[in-house]
Amino acid sequence: MHFRSIAYVVGTLLMVTSIALLFPIITSLIYQENDFNALLISAVVAFGMGLPLWWFSPKDYELSFRDAVLIAVFGWVIISVVSALPFVIHGSIPSFTDAFFEMMSGYTTTGATILTDIESLPHGLLFWRSETHLLGGMGFLTLTLIFLPHGMAGVRIFRAESSPGQVITKEKFLPRNRDAMIWLWSIYLGLNMLQTLMLWGGGMSLFDSLCHAFGTVATAGFSPKNTSLGYYGNAYFDWVVTIFMFLGGMTFMLFYHMLKGEWNLVRINTELRWYAIIVGFFCGISTLILWMNGTYDRFFDALRHASFQIISLLTTTGFTTADYELWPQSAQMLLYVVCFIGACAGSTTSGIKIVHFVIMWKYMVTTIKKMFFQPRTILPILLNQRAIDPFAVNLSICYFIANIFLVLGGSCVMVLLDSMDFQTGMSSVIAAVMNVGPGFGDVGPSENYAHISAAGKWFLAWLMLVGRLEMFSVLVLLFPSFWKK
Repeated sequence: MHFRSIAYVVGTLLMVTSIALLFPIITSLIYQENDFNALLISAVVAFGMGLPLWWFSPKDYELSFRDAVLIAVFGWVIISVVSALPFVIHGSIPSFTDAFFEMMSGYTTTGATILTDIESLPHGLLFWRSETHLLGGMGFLTLTLIFLPHGMAGVRIFRAESSPGQVITKEKFLPRNRDAMIWLWSIYLGLNMLQTLMLWGGGMSLFDSLCHAFGTVATAGFSPKNTSLGYYGNAYFDWVVTIFMFLGGMTFMLFYHMLKGEWNLVRINTELRWYAIIVGFFCGISTLILWMNGTYDRFFDALRHASFQIISLLTTTGFTTADYELWPQSAQMLLYVVCFIGACAGSTTSGIKIVHFVIMWKYMVTTIKKMFFQPRTILPILLNQRAIDPFAVNLSICYFIANIFLVLGGSCVMVLLDSMDFQTGMSSVIAAVMNVGPGFGDVGPSENYAHISAAGKWFLAWLMLVGRLEMFSVLVLLFPSFWKK
């Protein structure tokens, strides 16, 4: 392993974190609240830790794939530790376990919280809490790649942090990795800015508009309000957030193609087409259930709330406008199902991803055809009008099985650790692995994770990281062969 190169990247991570802390510091100065010292001390600590690692950099930068995996896994842990300091120093979250859980939830865009009264926090800390979504949505390491020297194997870091679906779809639209990251971050920040302006123009305060935009495009879910978007009861806000949650679930490569006028590549994208069909199907069925059961008297109210909640959970955002556990059981079942789906590979979402379901569905169909109708015919599986490699099929099946095993095994662990009911145990694990945030039972939309034990919170925080790094980059550390030369 190249320890000096690893230290350099970690130092860069810490330096970026210290710079990011300047924005909540400015927010604290604007609102003249008592969180200024805690934020400033944390920024100084992050800068002081990162500067020596960054300054004493190696002459020859080199990173193996093993180095990149270690950076991807432990880099997220280190920045979550440092980012928890403002809450601990200020005293708003005195427990380091709780503060770490909150920050890991923020960076992994999970949106699960231990806070019982979010609105009691000072504005600077609230802004920092939401800013972790902004940084983690596109991937904190992808931002760091922009500041790394050319030729430092940034593509390996990108591979370690990217999802298996991106391996399948082979998303690389620019020859230089840094140029690609600059484009992606520009598009990402542009969407955040556009949504902020639309919410602000609609009457939401600028501070709340920024915080909700950070949580929407990143498909994350932290809100500065205790009752999330339900606090406003405003149809305009709900539809704006719904649209941008949907956009956050799209492959960001497609936005680049749109800007370049390459609409044919958008048109033939298989995953986007399935994404739109799945969203339309679940939103339509949920709307009819809510309307016909009298949950909402007006059809358009049923459409608004059903669409918001389906897209929120499917894209692993986790915003809420209502307590969906009061909805009919059939509607709740649909919400439970979409938690397993996720949106598109190469988006800001987590979850299993639609591309894997598409491949598994096509694999099942071609297998049945070969068994009963065309046994001697080679039937390729097409994605974006191109035949995909058999390895992509195996990868999709493997990824799906790993997620299911982790959910089942993790649910047993949570029930044993906290003696909770099986619905809450399974729901908390699904919400953590899929980075959804709210779940069902005692971690439902009107509840939080404060009641879970310290051991349970550390376990769920680990599951959040596993889910955000798409499983394999974390699980490979458990293989003895990974550590051998």
